[in-house]
Amino acid sequence: MNHFGNDLLNVGIGIIILLAALVIGSFVFSRLTRFNDWEEIRKGNEAAGMYMGSKLLGLGIIVAMVSYSSHDWWAMLIWSGVGIVLLCIVYVLFDFLTPKLNVCDEIAKGNKAVAQLLRAIILGSSIVIGTFLM
Repeated sequence: MNHFGNDLLNVGIGIIILLAALVIGSFVFSRLTRFNDWEEIRKGNEAAGMYMGSKLLGLGIIVAMVSYSSHDWWAMLIWSGVGIVLLCIVYVLFDFLTPKLNVCDEIAKGNKAVAQLLRAIILGSSIVIGTFLM
């Protein structure tokens, strides 16, 4: 029974770390965009919802891969934080390298094609970043 209690405690701690990564990551990502993600989602902007959903899914992928390879909670916290920073850098680099495509303006206008492109970049990058951090 003691083993079950430890497992349950570990699951609880893992969920807390995941939720912290999602909250912190979505906050940081929201600061990188030039529009209010949550306001756009509240207005029914599907592109903003797709974009925010892909950011959260990407962060979840990174935390999952980090948790799989981490043997203590501090390492998981640190490497999840590194993953958030790296994913933000990928977004900033993409935005910088595509000056003719103003990503924030297009998402704010509801451009689903841009949201789909960003989804692919974020999810693909999350898998690669998560693999690096394993």
